[in-house]
Amino acid sequence: MAGDTPVHRETNTFDGKAATWDDKPRRAKLARDVARAIRDTVRITPEMDVLDFGCGTGLLSLQFQPLVRSVTGIDSSPGMLAVLEEKVRSQHLINVTTRCIDLEHGDRLEGQYDLVMSSMTVHHIRDVRPILEILLRVLKRGGTLAIADLDCDNGKFHDTPEGVFHNGFDRCMMKTHFEAAGLAHVRNRTAAIVQKESPSGEIRPFTVFLMTGRKEQEQ
Repeated sequence: MAGDTPVHRETNTFDGKAATWDDKPRRAKLARDVARAIRDTVRITPEMDVLDFGCGTGLLSLQFQPLVRSVTGIDSSPGMLAVLEEKVRSQHLINVTTRCIDLEHGDRLEGQYDLVMSSMTVHHIRDVRPILEILLRVLKRGGTLAIADLDCDNGKFHDTPEGVFHNGFDRCMMKTHFEAAGLAHVRNRTAAIVQKESPSGEIRPFTVFLMTGRKEQEQ
């Protein structure tokens, strides 16, 4: 999700926010920063098929659209996907597809991808490890999983706790999740700093990490 987009049915009140989701410049900047960090870490080629898990309105997906063979955006919010689909239509893009899928509620994910990426999604997932295992099953051997999310934020990033199951992540813990799922060459870096205004008007900086790992054998 390019931005803090939800990926489970309980938070699809975000459907009503979809039309104005892109209005906040910080969300577009975050997508650009995360995309740059992924490009600096992963060799992107025109033959790649990319999956964006929790794609939201496609802010991250469309950063990769000109660079790869295909981008598939998945999200559980029909409203968010509708905004992305309108972008695809208006820009006459032929290599971007969307699918409304809720992995936490058992929806099936199919396909094979060279890069599986996600931005600001995993903190909305109750149990992270099973979702990582699902994503790895659609990752080609030699492919990369790239997850961008918040460092530990003491619950201050979100204005309300609705749909938030993790107040950011400890990078060592996320690295453990990656390695337990069978990924190799796990690395992390700071991908972005988000300047976000609190309800009181205070501007607070929040760091976003990028964790990457390579699939070297079939699971």
